[in-house]
Amino acid sequence: MAETTLDQVLAELAALEEPKIRAVNEKHGDDHGVNLTKLRALAKQLKTQPELARQLWRTDDSAAKLLALLICKPKAFERTELDAMVRAARTPKVLDWLIGYVVKKNPHAEELRQAWFADPDPVVASAGWALTADRVAKNPEGLDLAGLLELIEKHMKDAPERLQWAMNTTLAQIGIAHPEYRARALDIGERLEVLKDYPTPPNCTSPFAPIWITEMVRRQG
Repeated sequence: MAETTLDQVLAELAALEEPKIRAVNEKHGDDHGVNLTKLRALAKQLKTQPELARQLWRTDDSAAKLLALLICKPKAFERTELDAMVRAARTPKVLDWLIGYVVKKNPHAEELRQAWFADPDPVVASAGWALTADRVAKNPEGLDLAGLLELIEKHMKDAPERLQWAMNTTLAQIGIAHPEYRARALDIGERLEVLKDYPTPPNCTSPFAPIWITEMVRRQG
């Protein structure tokens, strides 16, 4: 499929559409009905195609945007492009994949993390916090962990959903990866009770920070 056109790919995505999958996704704020395993298989066929990826991203179709993120060259994007892309990522899955598959691999990731962290748009700010959570776990040097805990304690309870989720992930990662802050992270989680009642499938770890931290530390032990 080396010379596949945009229209051909959009037709293929349309053929993969499943109403039942769309109905499930819409409950989580996502507006596509394509099985992600099939989407990944299509991306594997297409391989890396940066120009086609840009064309797919410019559509208003979430499945096309997800496919774009799988066939693009993450390191090829300029900082301004990624900033615009985050602001155009309307749904949770598109935002998650954009951060996880593209921004984290881009040389501008740290600049963008700092720029987005305090952005007035809570969705953009959630991207900054998601990158911060990743740094807390993998590359914490230079981060003010105590300062992050203060911000979480002050703002997480009333933050919009996506921002709250990213702040909660940061809280959990601080507690998991940094024993000197674990007691404080657990205390903040217990008092704020964010995601305490989140429905968690069997054999999955609750996103409630005290449970999440305790379980991951146990597995490390």
